[in-house]
Amino acid sequence: MRSGKLALLAGAGCLVAACSGPAGDAGATAAQSSSATSTGGTSTKATPTPRPAAGVVPAGGTPVRVLPPKVSPFTYAFPVKGCRVTYARKLLAGLPKSTIWAAKGCAFVSPVDGVVREVNAESTWKPETDAGADREGVFVTILGKDGVLYLGGHLATVAPGLKPGLQVSAGQRLGSIGNSGNAVDTASNLYFGMSWPTDPKNWWIRRGMVEPWTFLDAWRNGNRTLSPKQTMINERRRVGALPKCTVLCVPKPVNKPDPQNSQAATTTN
Repeated sequence: MRSGKLALLAGAGCLVAACSGPAGDAGATAAQSSSATSTGGTSTKATPTPRPAAGVVPAGGTPVRVLPPKVSPFTYAFPVKGCRVTYARKLLAGLPKSTIWAAKGCAFVSPVDGVVREVNAESTWKPETDAGADREGVFVTILGKDGVLYLGGHLATVAPGLKPGLQVSAGQRLGSIGNSGNAVDTASNLYFGMSWPTDPKNWWIRRGMVEPWTFLDAWRNGNRTLSPKQTMINERRRVGALPKCTVLCVPKPVNKPDPQNSQAATTTN
């Protein structure tokens, strides 16, 4: 009778201690790694899997570049193609535009799909007047599908066949970089401005109302869907659709000869 009770207690111990354990493969693995195994009477412990030190890439673990997320339905191109460029990330002459320095003859390309708005194939700028509407020299404007107006100025030439109303694609060549207009005494560069569409007579809007550097940086570094559309909309709401010109607005006065002085000089002679 006593031996039967001992057998019953032993069976219960098996159920509690040995026969039950962490459920599933994870529990079985944990039990195996934490307990000793016996082989031929020799007790050994499971060897843990080595882990790489912090900051060390395991052999064969080459980093994979992840593309930026798509943040707008539009695809953009940096406006200068195939050439080394530099540009300042600050207001220039008090204006929210960018001067992109690049070698003469480099391609100015459309920053986005759109339609050609204006084409000025000949520079009409004169240093004696320095009229604001003429400062960009040879220029092209593009109305993008995003609703933003883009200006590329100081060009040397305009692409053959380019005319208002022509559909263009992002990255399509529109002209060659030069130093026309009031950049005649500087190195070759692209005057790049972003604004909203307006009548060409409102030239101070066309020359740039949106700070472009954040978007230029993104397009240059591979984030090709970062759009200036909402920034443009916000700025137009802030200042109105037709803000007054406040910077570099008045051309130089033209020195006209005084008729009385001219007559007096003629009489004297």
